[in-house]
Amino acid sequence: MEKGMKDHAALAEAFINDEERVDWHDGALWWIRQKRDIASKQIPEWEDLRETASRIKNNVLSNLHDYLLQFEANATLNGIKVHWAADAEEHNAIVYSILKDKDIKQMVKSKSMLTEECHLNEYLIERGVDVINSDLGEYIQQLDNEPPSHIVLPCIHKRKEEIGEIFHEHLGTEKGVSDPTTLTRFARRHLRDVFITRRAALTGVNFAVAETGEYVVCTNEGNADMGAHLSEVQIASMGIEKIIPKKAHLGVFLRLLARSATGQPITIYSSHFKKPREGQEMHLILVDLGRSRQLGRVDFRDSLKCIKCGACMNTCPVYRKSGGLSYHNTIAGPIGAILAPNLDMKKHADLPFASTLCGSCSNVCPVKINIHDQLYQWRQVIVREGYAANTKVLGMKAMAWTLSSPTSYSTLGKAGRWVLNNIPFAVNNKFNPWYKQRDMPDGPKESFDAWYAKNNSQDSEKD
Repeated sequence: MEKGMKDHAALAEAFINDEERVDWHDGALWWIRQKRDIASKQIPEWEDLRETASRIKNNVLSNLHDYLLQFEANATLNGIKVHWAADAEEHNAIVYSILKDKDIKQMVKSKSMLTEECHLNEYLIERGVDVINSDLGEYIQQLDNEPPSHIVLPCIHKRKEEIGEIFHEHLGTEKGVSDPTTLTRFARRHLRDVFITRRAALTGVNFAVAETGEYVVCTNEGNADMGAHLSEVQIASMGIEKIIPKKAHLGVFLRLLARSATGQPITIYSSHFKKPREGQEMHLILVDLGRSRQLGRVDFRDSLKCIKCGACMNTCPVYRKSGGLSYHNTIAGPIGAILAPNLDMKKHADLPFASTLCGSCSNVCPVKINIHDQLYQWRQVIVREGYAANTKVLGMKAMAWTLSSPTSYSTLGKAGRWVLNNIPFAVNNKFNPWYKQRDMPDGPKESFDAWYAKNNSQDSEKD
């Protein structure tokens, strides 16, 4: 961790202090997980789809160079202007140059986690360009000056009453109004004017087809379509891992995506963009931003299969109880914890430890990423590279020494039982993180070895 920066445990503690919020946050996400389970069981070939998607992505990652060049060539033939960006700085500079060339000072943006990774909004605002997020959840987060806490449900951690107060402060709604339908209708009216007046629109990309040079954007609100179809300049920002080889493969991924994300059969809008309409410019930016480095990490390359459905977040007991903002990274939850260290191992060294390694994330992943295995592998890398907290390293060394010596194990076991039974306050205090949520148990009267030896001896005598 960087000096002065709060780690996941400290940020999670602040979230957990609001017990009511934690309970409904946990319940809401688990309800979505249950919807995913119901939806997946309605199609007998679900596991075949997961396996097929995983194999397609394996093929993509093994031939990424060729597919990217094929996509660029076909997209260019379609009339799309294709750009390449190695990192966030290049990506943001390209977007700004496109807008500057057209003297555009206002832009509407649909959901794009890649642009969140690049901090595009902040970059453009500093240069005099007004940017409005048109996805309702991201719009709420933007008004409240917070990043998204979930890749599909950006403001899942907010109560409707809090959203009502945000709308009252920033949009002038009547104070005390918190009815979701009323607030949504008000936001729709406000955003409708944004769509009509913005000359430029930016979208993310869910899938890009190498065979045809087109890309697909999946939404439930239709905001990406509104922005793209009304704009003079359409920009799409895309991570290089979003490629799929053929249009025929879309059916596999579209059937998996919505069911895994929200339990829907398919997103309300699955929009194909292939060529600009007459008089419109269409730009697409292919962005690396650490993805090539992750591709070169044998143990972690499969993380690039991710289709950003959020299923691992909805099922993760740590995410559900600690909230997405506790991960101090654009992508939160289990998948974020295996992507973030690739970008900055020191800054995100704590995230792979924010997991029980229960494996539920891997079980629900639609492209069969072995997320919990990668979390464990990242822990090993972080310790080996010297980025783990000293307390954790020393604790593990002490435990290794204790467990490797029968004598030390027996001696320290006796000492521990005596402390628990005679001076429990030495353990039950604020310096013990476990004590913050639970009491330590009473010490047993004897060790398991002593109990076993005594009872085994009695059994032998009976024989």
